[in-house]
Amino acid sequence: MTRLLAGRSLNPIGLGCMGLTHGYGVPPTAAEAAEVLRKALDLGYDHLDTARLYGEGRNEELIGRVLKGYRRDFFLASKLGIVIDGPKRRTDCRPETIRAQVEESLRLLQTDHIDLYYLHRRDFAVPIEDSVGAMAELVQAGKIGAIGLSEMSAETLRKAHATHPIAAMQTEYSPWTRNVEIAVLEATRALGVALVAFSPLARGVLAGGMRAPETLLPDDIRYTHPRFQPDNWPTNRALAEAFDAIAAEQGVTPAQLSLGWVLSRGEHVHAIPGTTRLDHLAENAARADWRPSPEAVACIDALINQDTVAGHRYAAAMRRTIDTEDFPES
Repeated sequence: MTRLLAGRSLNPIGLGCMGLTHGYGVPPTAAEAAEVLRKALDLGYDHLDTARLYGEGRNEELIGRVLKGYRRDFFLASKLGIVIDGPKRRTDCRPETIRAQVEESLRLLQTDHIDLYYLHRRDFAVPIEDSVGAMAELVQAGKIGAIGLSEMSAETLRKAHATHPIAAMQTEYSPWTRNVEIAVLEATRALGVALVAFSPLARGVLAGGMRAPETLLPDDIRYTHPRFQPDNWPTNRALAEAFDAIAAEQGVTPAQLSLGWVLSRGEHVHAIPGTTRLDHLAENAARADWRPSPEAVACIDALINQDTVAGHRYAAAMRRTIDTEDFPES
């Protein structure tokens, strides 16, 4: 049931921690977030994913404070490279920034070692070889165990991997976001790189819970995503309702169906759904070894794909920061 990630055998479903401090409207209280982290370990989650960006350091601080005494019980992944400057954000993967950011991550996480450290986005002003070279120095120094990339193309992956072995590529992947199927899914398989899928529940749409985008708060990141806009949402809601029906036929919840579908795409694929709710935490882990039937996979593939989902996954400004291959716009 376990799968390899950076040389470690881990449960294929980890926990994306972003929502505990950032991203989806009002985050939980510190006490509630701490309860989610502790419950995750109790349920067998052994892969926690955070980033320097999340909550501008508060996410790493939360994990360090709450789980300091349990550091050996889980695989820790974080990311650097997206910098907040007031109301704006930018990408900075210069070697000197990387060296400074890892020290801040280590301090906030209250650890001397991060198992997997990602470049959160590609810095188009810095050769990927230079950024990966700086990360390799951190591996040599024992500060990180392995190097990852996030939302980058197959071409960038190959250049990076030629400089130093890359352990993982993290990118969005679910039935309704299939960009990795253009090139990255096969490239990671061929190179022996794990593919770590974030938003494997389609931002909650394929978890049976998101049906009324008009209720989203302005600081919810989905508020600006084209797929949740009034022109696109009726089409996407109908897809989600049909997906729910397939889940019922399979005898699982929609979230479990989406996770099973993601994990069926290759033995090197991992998923890191995020949640702030204890019941969803248990639900996501409960059927980690279950996979949909080939017939169900075929139904899902025909129902939800790049041609049937309405709207791009990101607004235009965000798209310019993404290196992952994209489908041509219709």
